[in-house]
Amino acid sequence: MVGPRRRSREVALQILHQIDVGGDPHLEPGQMIARYFAHLASENAPVSDDDQHGDVATLVDRKLVDELVRGVSDHRAEIDARLTVLSRNWRLERMGIVERNVIRIALFELSHAPNVPTPVILNEAVELTKRYGTAEGVAFVNGLLDRAASELGR
Repeated sequence: MVGPRRRSREVALQILHQIDVGGDPHLEPGQMIARYFAHLASENAPVSDDDQHGDVATLVDRKLVDELVRGVSDHRAEIDARLTVLSRNWRLERMGIVERNVIRIALFELSHAPNVPTPVILNEAVELTKRYGTAEGVAFVNGLLDRAASELGR
C-alpha cells in the first residue's frame, strides 16, 4: 500500500515531468497542479488532504504536492546547478527525464525541507526511480543523492 506522502511525491513527479517535456510554457506551476487534479486524476485517485473519504492508498497531500512542484520550479536554477556539479560527466539533457526530476525533488527537499529526515528523502527517491525510471537509473540516483546529502551535511 502506498501512503499519502509517497503518492504525493508521485503526483509531483508526474507534474514536473509534464513541465519538463514541454507542457504549456505559459502555465505557472500552480496552474499545472490545478490542471492535474482537474483533468488527469481519476475519479477515485488523489483527493485533497482535507477530504476524509477514500482509501489511504489513494490519498494525496495536496499541500505537499504544491510545495514540491512550486519549490522545484522556484529553485530550479539552483537545483540544476547543483545537479550539474554532482553529475560530473552527465549533462542534464542526457539524463532520463524521470531520473532528472526525481533528483530535483530530492535536492529540493535536502536543501529546503529540514524537517524531512535524509533517509526518508533518499529512500523515496530510490523507490520513485524503481517504479518509474530505469534499472540503471536507480544506482545513478542513489549514488548522486548520497553524495549530495554528504556535501550538504545531512
